[in-house]
Amino acid sequence: MANLIVDEGNSLCKIAVMDKSEVLFEASAPEFDLAKVAELKEQFSIDKAIVASTRGGAEKICEKLRSEIAKVLHFSSLTEVPIEIEYSSRQTLGADRIAVAVGVVCEMGIENALIVDMGSAITYDIVENGVFKGGNISLGVAMRFKALHDYTAALPLCQATEPNGTFGNSTVEAIEQGVMQGVLYEIEGYVEHISTENHKKSIIFCGGDAESFVNRIKNAIFAPRKLMFTGLNNILEYNVSKNNI
Repeated sequence: MANLIVDEGNSLCKIAVMDKSEVLFEASAPEFDLAKVAELKEQFSIDKAIVASTRGGAEKICEKLRSEIAKVLHFSSLTEVPIEIEYSSRQTLGADRIAVAVGVVCEMGIENALIVDMGSAITYDIVENGVFKGGNISLGVAMRFKALHDYTAALPLCQATEPNGTFGNSTVEAIEQGVMQGVLYEIEGYVEHISTENHKKSIIFCGGDAESFVNRIKNAIFAPRKLMFTGLNNILEYNVSKNNI
């Protein structure tokens, strides 16, 4: 039997079918597609599912899935997870941040880390001795480009590129390198601070924009794109073992 993982992000709804740690299938679309799930259920004998959403649509997706799958877990910030969480406002903690931390600890076996997750926002989260301690949230790359365009009268909308350490000699280059190098220097500042404080912490990079920066940070670990899926899968199996669904 396999598990269905649904991760509804700000722009795309990603789904995966997992058997233990192996991703058997993955895809993404702007919206959740129940018809596709029905096909996958027959193909992979899916009997359990977990749904996470940063759009707030998880419960609606769960309702649809329950017509196809017997056990469906709506994952929220208050769902039981296999790691300890020390966060003063747990109810506002993003489920995606929890899932990635679970993936780092339970799947990668790393208990002391700075996790840099580069999606719509950039999150910098700390795990110490397998405990999620919290972190910071910053503007993502695309959001920075959009802000420069939307909140000025004349600056064009630019796209991500490689940070190359130079100063632009055109407005487009100035924006591109201003954003990309600004993000790079921000990351380097966090890494330097963490390395000075505790050199034993691993630096984990994940998320869609991570590839542009990971080679510029020494000794960083580029986590597989399936890290969110494996974290959610671990959470699903943990709740099944606790008879929570």
